[in-house]
Amino acid sequence: MAALVQISVSSVHRIWRVHGLQPHRVRQFKLSRDPEFVPELRDIVGLYIDPPAHAMVLSVDEKSQIQALDRAQPGLPLKPGRCGTMTHDYKRNGTTTLFAALDVLEGKVIGRCMQRHRHQEFIRFLNAIEAEIPVGKIIHVILDNYGSHKHPKTRAWLARHPRFVFHYTSTSASWLNAVEGFFAKLAKRRLKRGVFCSIVDLQAAINRFLRETNDDPTPFTWTANPDKITAAVRRGHQALDSTH
Repeated sequence: MAALVQISVSSVHRIWRVHGLQPHRVRQFKLSRDPEFVPELRDIVGLYIDPPAHAMVLSVDEKSQIQALDRAQPGLPLKPGRCGTMTHDYKRNGTTTLFAALDVLEGKVIGRCMQRHRHQEFIRFLNAIEAEIPVGKIIHVILDNYGSHKHPKTRAWLARHPRFVFHYTSTSASWLNAVEGFFAKLAKRRLKRGVFCSIVDLQAAINRFLRETNDDPTPFTWTANPDKITAAVRRGHQALDSTH
């Protein structure tokens, strides 16, 4: 910029600072264009804030293609004056998929590791949920619009299990799903720095994290005002339309 307009670099920095400009920073966003965004937002937030009596609210999703990464060389441990180190290159020893259901009220997680994430595996996971939850409770399931969640065989399974009620998040609004927060913690605390020599090691680490989470669960608390979310989305659409 300084070379283009033929002024000093310090002048460019000063002008940017005065006007609050930070061109080196970029924030990512994705606005939902789902026409049912507002009613679906209120439906899901209502389940978080005021769940129905004698019912369970489960936030369900799958984290697919979790890689079992082994580093090319062993990492060096943390020591005074030096941070922990690991090589930039790695060897991939396979992948696994974690299906997870977060109990919003208690904070406990039902999880299963499977090799693929088709509708067959999703139905197997639904059967696992069915087996773990006491008979007589209505189960409200919050999930996204992934194809396996709306597959004809999944719909047929749902028709045979009337106590399950599906609530789909809007398109491009998977952030409404509370279980995404659990996946973020799993990636940060267990997977990011992990070294896994096989899929078995990876799945064992995931299962340990599930047990640790269930030993000290934290109930999910929704704090965002849906009216403010709706207003922000409306402003985002207006800004996008103005650029066109």
